[in-house]
Amino acid sequence: MKNNTLCRKVKFKVLRADHMGMCFGVRDAIALARRVVTQRPLTVLGELVHNADVLGDLRDRGVRFEENPQAVETQTVMITAHGASSRAREKVQGEALQLEDATCPLVHFAHKQVRQLVSAGYHPVIIGRGGHIEVRGMTEDLDKFDIVLSREDIDQLEAHDRFGVVAQTTQPITRVLEMVEHLKKRFPASGVKFVDTVCQPTKQRQDSAEALAVQSDVILVVGGKNSNNTRELARTCRKVCQRVHHIQGPKDVQMEWISDGDTLGITAGTSTPDELINSVEKKVKTFCQ
Repeated sequence: MKNNTLCRKVKFKVLRADHMGMCFGVRDAIALARRVVTQRPLTVLGELVHNADVLGDLRDRGVRFEENPQAVETQTVMITAHGASSRAREKVQGEALQLEDATCPLVHFAHKQVRQLVSAGYHPVIIGRGGHIEVRGMTEDLDKFDIVLSREDIDQLEAHDRFGVVAQTTQPITRVLEMVEHLKKRFPASGVKFVDTVCQPTKQRQDSAEALAVQSDVILVVGGKNSNNTRELARTCRKVCQRVHHIQGPKDVQMEWISDGDTLGITAGTSTPDELINSVEKKVKTFCQ
């Protein structure tokens, strides 16, 4: 762990996860939106990233957000970091709008793997959360597919000669591998090809969160309530540490969560800016005074 701080007055220690906070895909998406809006009016289709502070900052800079392409009033539209299907892109272009693409390269990679599996004759199975914007982007161009997130979901699948499996990029790799093994056991006569599309930043943050949980009595996981990767970080921490709190910012922190002599761990999702993480740590330190 790094950035350790001993809070002497109440005798609790703060640890930060080695890997946490914004990934390069999110940083690049934010930078692109900030740059484009200085040049011309911009509307983002959906939430650029799942963080209220970041979205508030972009709104203050003039960025608009809209779910429906037909309701867009600016000439320029941006695809979020979570990506979009070809059908969604065509719909935007059908409205004669100029398209800016902030899709994370690792999400592009996941889309490519799905297309290749389908072209090779595999029935696509996506391990992820149905309805999530990234999963929608991975599946909207497909005629047939299945989305699973549990063993029970796999148990309900119909048999196919060959299954091609990918994952939402922010799923914990341990869960993904467990699902792949269960799929193989569920359909022993079928071929199962798995392509690992879980992104490296997610893997790093999951590993660091688990290491942090081992050393901590209480953990604060900082990130948006609708951020899948932040929720998964909290879930991972709870496997080891009983006192885990998913918070969106310093206002959510409660002194009652921390006991004398505790080690408090801080981690954060890939949409959480550094300044928000720092403000949470600053708030925690006020409990030492």
